[in-house]
Amino acid sequence: MRKRTLFQKKAAVAAVCFMLIFISACKKDAMKAPDASPDLSTANKLHTDAIGVSGPKAVCYVEVNNYDIRDVGKYKLSTGQQLFDIAIIFAANINYNTTTHTAVLYYNTQTQAVLTGHTTYIQSLQAKGVKVLLSILGNHQGAGICNFPTQAAATAFAQLLSNAVTTYGLDGIDFDDEYADYGTNGTGQPNSSSFVYLVTALRSLMPTKIISFYDYGPAASHLSFNGVTVGSKVNYSWNAIYGTYSVPNVPGLAKSNLGPAAIDIQSTSASTAASLATQTVNNAYGIYLCYNLSDADTHTYLTSVSNALYGTSTIYAP
Repeated sequence: MRKRTLFQKKAAVAAVCFMLIFISACKKDAMKAPDASPDLSTANKLHTDAIGVSGPKAVCYVEVNNYDIRDVGKYKLSTGQQLFDIAIIFAANINYNTTTHTAVLYYNTQTQAVLTGHTTYIQSLQAKGVKVLLSILGNHQGAGICNFPTQAAATAFAQLLSNAVTTYGLDGIDFDDEYADYGTNGTGQPNSSSFVYLVTALRSLMPTKIISFYDYGPAASHLSFNGVTVGSKVNYSWNAIYGTYSVPNVPGLAKSNLGPAAIDIQSTSASTAASLATQTVNNAYGIYLCYNLSDADTHTYLTSVSNALYGTSTIYAP
């Protein structure tokens, strides 16, 4: 599945709002407040400069249904450092088991191939200093990061994610609240506690790993519960609308851990990409988000970004 264009996302939001007029939310079980510890304090946040240079981290999503995740490692700055700091496998899914009424972790054929072949795909990037995350998003079955009915259910799913990180040697998890189709299969609508419970449990299970949030969907409106903020548990958050500059409103995250600029490498113009990179540097934000890196050589396009971010060109080094 591809991430949506701005027009498609606006249409999807409008459709969801229309449906919510007619669909009442399922009644939630009583929930207790999540444990407020361990907290990811500012002092403990990961180093925010790019690999080997001063400047924002470059993050890149790859649609592994179509392209090779190792393409991320083929781009270097002319000074020798890797261009991209974080590669994100797009994506694994949250499916819904209608028998047990639980959320389950699902990999399609292409994603499973990358994970099973982690020594080839993941470790080759890590050997270059690139962190590799697995993106998690819905799959039109009613299950998502924002409608766990109980804290126990959120913790159980967090355990599945932690197990995947351990099994496949990943550096962390990225959350993307799209395509859940909340309400399908009798599932509940988004609630205020679910996402907080999930990231709290996951942070406890993997205290030194990366957790990131793609700032979109119902989860973007449910970032705190009973005094606990999502920003105190995740490392990074970035803008979700490609070709735009919008600062994610995630309480608890510093500017160095936020990415207001987002580009689609295959559709955002080079001039826009450069302008967004310049704004990122001028405003002292710590993340620059790229999406849809293909197998083709795009170093000329990426030079427009790296010149603005780091003052140096990009080279293609397959």
